[in-house]
Amino acid sequence: MFELSDGNFAIIGTEATEALEHELPADASRADYERIVIVSRETLIRAKADIPDA
Repeated sequence: MFELSDGNFAIIGTEATEALEHELPADASRADYERIVIVSRETLIRAKADIPDA
């Protein structure tokens, strides 16, 4: 996970859109250009310290 110059974040993970799209909660959706990516728990926990609160 890394912050882009425009303030957005990019995430490196395992692409899983086809496998997980049917598991999205009823109130969640994705645009055609978006993908579902798996990020390991360990990666996200380690990255937490580098994610700003605001």
